[in-house]
Amino acid sequence: MNTANPTIASSLSCFSLTTTDHVAHLVLNRPEALNTMNPAFWRELDQVLTSLHKDGTARALVISSTGKHFSAGMALETFGGAIAMDDRSAEGRAAIFDLLTDMQATFTKLETLRIPVIAAIQGGCIGGAVDMVTACCIRYATKDAFFCIQEINIGMVADVGTLQRLPKLIPLGVVKELAYTGRRLSAQKALGYGLVNEVFDSPEALLAAALQCAKEIAAKPPVAIWGTKQVIHYARDHTVDDALKQMGWVQGAIWSNAHVREAVTATREKRAGNFTALSELQSFREIGL
Repeated sequence: MNTANPTIASSLSCFSLTTTDHVAHLVLNRPEALNTMNPAFWRELDQVLTSLHKDGTARALVISSTGKHFSAGMALETFGGAIAMDDRSAEGRAAIFDLLTDMQATFTKLETLRIPVIAAIQGGCIGGAVDMVTACCIRYATKDAFFCIQEINIGMVADVGTLQRLPKLIPLGVVKELAYTGRRLSAQKALGYGLVNEVFDSPEALLAAALQCAKEIAAKPPVAIWGTKQVIHYARDHTVDDALKQMGWVQGAIWSNAHVREAVTATREKRAGNFTALSELQSFREIGL
């Protein structure tokens, strides 16, 4: 069964969005522009992630792409037109801070989304695209894929998450080498460092594997997946002792005898489990408070 928020899906120009059997699939679909990140990209991605987070229907998200590259990163013409970076005054420089904070928040939504996010990367993952995929839970790549912290090659510092998240994924010395030189990191080296989970011979095999992983995730109790993502991210940024304490609070909050019984029974009976979806979220404004 294919579903998606019809209003959002029909309004997208940089992406296509479908949901099949609780797996959402977001596709970057501007191959003629190498899937660069123009202002519409940022607006649409933020809108899609907000909708998926609130809705509770999808249980996993796959992000893939089309054409030669996964994404060539920020559209350079953006800075010359639609977004003005004013460095001539304190007020202009303060606005740069606010702009970057807004962009960072969009990619952070990938990390804080209530469901796991799987990136299927083919070809180049360049500049802002590295910022994007480092915020995902799982990364698969084709054998010809490569990663490049392109920002240093155009005279700037990577500023939307790469330098904050990549050191938590691969050795610090490798991060520094890539960030200082702008060199390309091949898919095979990325696999060796643990940046990607697996490398595939073709985009078709890549996407099939990503969707299969998402399907397996979607078969688990959504609230248990939610709790697992919360705990993993907390443990990454805190001491073991603090993380163990947080684990107790999370488990106490979401434990369900019914879910455990259903999971065990479904396994014994070799059938799919029947689990409750995450609740739809509403803002105070939406519920009239």
